Amino acid sequence: MPEADSSATEVADGRRIAVLGEMLELGNESVEAHREIGRFAAESGVDVVVAVGGDLAKQLALAAGAAGVADIAFVGDNATATAYLDSILQPGDVVLVKASRGGQLWQIAQALNGQPVTGLGDH
Repeated sequence: MPEADSSATEVADGRRIAVLGEMLELGNESVEAHREIGRFAAESGVDVVVAVGGDLAKQLALAAGAAGVADIAFVGDNATATAYLDSILQPGDVVLVKASRGGQLWQIAQALNGQPVTGLGDH
């Protein structure tokens, strides 16, 4: 039997980390929608949820924890999220970054990859 590719093994052995920001255009459904995303993260087997933003992100984090995500963090901004991720990331971890465009969470991915951090008006 052939040996498994070492990079595939590392990814399989790493943690699944979801960095999730607020969804800003949901109106009256906002609180429940954020709780639903937290529960979905747990159901999807995410190991770590980092919720970025204000009260809605906090609802997401609390729902994720209540639904079984073992490690949750709630941070107020992208810079704090980046610093937190820098402190916990291990080889083999896979990171998903997702939020409304207004949350600019791409800045976290840029920073983690050593790229220049851009804002909404940058091209």
